[in-house]
Amino acid sequence: MTQSRIFVLDTNVLMHDPAALYRFDEHDLYIPMVVLEELDAAKKGTSEVSRNARQVSRMLDEIVSLASSSQIAEGLPLEGTRPRGLQARAELEDAAPSRQGRLYFQTRPAATALPELLPGNKPDNSILVCALSLSNERPDAEVTLVSKDINLRIKAAVVGIHAEDYYSDQVLDDVALLHSGHETLPTDFWSSHGDSLESWQDNRGNAHYRLSAEEAGSWTPNQFLFLPDADDEGTGLELRVDRLEGRSAELSLVEDYREGRPSVWGVHAKNREQNFALNLLLDPEVDFVTLLGAAGTGKTLLTLAAGLAQTLDEPRYREIIMTRVTVPLGEDIGFLPGTEEEKMTPWMGALMDNLEVLTQAGEGSEWERAATNELLAKRIKIRSLNFMRGRTFFNRFIIIDEAQNLTAKQMRTMITRCGPGTKMICLGNLAQIDTPYLSETTSGLTYVVDRFRGWPHGGHITLARGERSRLAAFASDVL
Repeated sequence: MTQSRIFVLDTNVLMHDPAALYRFDEHDLYIPMVVLEELDAAKKGTSEVSRNARQVSRMLDEIVSLASSSQIAEGLPLEGTRPRGLQARAELEDAAPSRQGRLYFQTRPAATALPELLPGNKPDNSILVCALSLSNERPDAEVTLVSKDINLRIKAAVVGIHAEDYYSDQVLDDVALLHSGHETLPTDFWSSHGDSLESWQDNRGNAHYRLSAEEAGSWTPNQFLFLPDADDEGTGLELRVDRLEGRSAELSLVEDYREGRPSVWGVHAKNREQNFALNLLLDPEVDFVTLLGAAGTGKTLLTLAAGLAQTLDEPRYREIIMTRVTVPLGEDIGFLPGTEEEKMTPWMGALMDNLEVLTQAGEGSEWERAATNELLAKRIKIRSLNFMRGRTFFNRFIIIDEAQNLTAKQMRTMITRCGPGTKMICLGNLAQIDTPYLSETTSGLTYVVDRFRGWPHGGHITLARGERSRLAAFASDVL
């Protein structure tokens, strides 16, 4: 018989993911009284942590509202206690299994004294004492402390308590498993599948192919395929997966935006991945695009060029809206004066730098460039994420920069703001996460890249090669 497990929850786990109460399957949960005290202290405010603390408190209140003190001491069943709110239901859609464990609260002082090597009466030490006492009271069960606090897990290991990080919010076990949006095929792929290959041209002269192949089962719509030439692997055929039916795939040739071809607002693709990205950014049938890549790979420049081409030249969208989460790289410099747009301007250095490149790239006099800048100022709006809740955007080209710092809940809030005719692009570098408690595998950007995979109106590309300068490329490799 499998040994039963009791998980002692730290406060930061509940404040990080309120649905954690329902993510431990059939195992029992134990909440020390100091955790409730910390939840109460954190509930005031408008931050994401404060909102999560309030949500956890409401969920716990619903669980204990009809229970007596003796029932609470015996443990309360979690089954059938899911929140009634629509948002909470969406969060817990896949969280609650058919069979749930029980929820225990600390109802009496810990029987084990605080070890002498843990000085003071800190909340973390009180949680450790609860775990030690519970381990002594329940020798038949495996007691595990679950915490996002690395130092608390270290202290738990020192005093002999098994501790684990909270992994249930991870999208993937390893960020290396995240798909790149493109794949290189073997050089003999075309010849080996020639018997099942069909080709035709549409009314615009574009080539299309249909083939049946075992490999097609792992492809997704809007994925890009590169078929290198046998004599030169640097050149070859670039294809895009249009639709899939089982092992049968319909492919089309990729538009070429490299040097010598028509530019996109003065910008050409400098490598294969950038060309794939421009194909997604300029496709009106693709409503959601995610671009990952290190600094200097061209994420912002390509996106702005595509946005301006579709806002000013066509026009497909009414305006460009650019936003980002305001997490500083170093120490915060304090409050900023001015309107919402003026407050956001210091955070939008990447936007200003790339706009300067785009406006200087075109030919014309100083007067013409000044007129262009005046026009761009009216068609590009800078908005704060703090004021997005409740809004709906129609026919907008929305750019979320530094999206790796968003949580899954924040990302969901942003994407659900999109109305008809709106396109959203999320840009980010998973190696530059500044938000506490977020990692490469728990970032909201990782979450949407994985969840939107396979949607016919979404696309993703990972940009690998930096195009800033030889200095920046060398620094990325050796530093």
